[in-house]
Amino acid sequence: MRIGVIGTGRIGTIHANTLSRNREVGSLILTDVDPQRAQDLAHRLGETAAPGTDEIFKWGVDAVVITAATSAHADLIGRAARSGLPVFCEKPIALDLPGTLSALAEVEKAGTALQMGFQRRFDKGYIGAREAVRSGRLGRLHTVRALTSDQSPPAPEWLPLSGGLFRDALIHDFDVLRWVTGREVVDVYATGSDAGPAMFREAGDVDTGAAVLTLDDGTLATATATRLNGAGYDVRMELAGELDTVVVGLDDRTPVASTEPTGPPPADKPWPGFLERFGPAYEAELCAFVDVVRGTLANPCDGREALQALRIAEACEISRRERRPVALAEIPDRPA
Repeated sequence: MRIGVIGTGRIGTIHANTLSRNREVGSLILTDVDPQRAQDLAHRLGETAAPGTDEIFKWGVDAVVITAATSAHADLIGRAARSGLPVFCEKPIALDLPGTLSALAEVEKAGTALQMGFQRRFDKGYIGAREAVRSGRLGRLHTVRALTSDQSPPAPEWLPLSGGLFRDALIHDFDVLRWVTGREVVDVYATGSDAGPAMFREAGDVDTGAAVLTLDDGTLATATATRLNGAGYDVRMELAGELDTVVVGLDDRTPVASTEPTGPPPADKPWPGFLERFGPAYEAELCAFVDVVRGTLANPCDGREALQALRIAEACEISRRERRPVALAEIPDRPA
């Protein structure tokens, strides 16, 4: 199996390393907007570098992994679909609904596979939470609390390209909320604060956000995020039911400190970022993609799943801007 990797930045390098070690993958073709970066990575891995994206398709590959800039995702997905190739793509498909729906239409027309990079579905903690909910261990689920807290803010120049806190960071919580609970979000109320560094206000974004979400069975969920959590990278989910409560992301590296006299000590080595926290999950999702390409595994996170998470993020953005509850029924899931 030969796989083309488009984009060899931070996450592209991680994915290329994972694929290069996979015994089902015979070779990789790597390309990047910075040809030297792709060449250097190819040299380290013993793989082939291509001068551009065109060569990925001309030289012939069995599948494509897209880790390029977000603005290129939708066009690359469409091109791969028209070439009959299965695709793994880092989220999002696009930063807006029209672009997302257009790319999905291409995939559906071609009948090809599109697996999206929502790595939390492959994290052992979230898998355990899903099993706890689905087995009935928690009883009737009444409350879910999710949070994503980055230790350090991103580069100022990246913020206007990110899509904002709800589409970029909390979209992972929205996806895994649906996946763990098996329920759909019916309405949201969201707000945000830009009281931190001026770069967030200048980008029209917020540094901290919060949303209350109602699920279709009446379960209430909260989702919060911040770019300024100095204690460390903190991603958790608490699921409380009438019989039991479980927590994802609570371990000896969780960057929290108890004020109780008999509470646990603070973490010696708090998580610094998402690559460290979710390293095994990133590897697992790429191994799953190889199995999807081989035809031995059903797609674990197709493009329609990504669309649903984006619809929740869109509803939250509208709610934040207009200061009102927003029903998911207001957000289209098909082209107009």
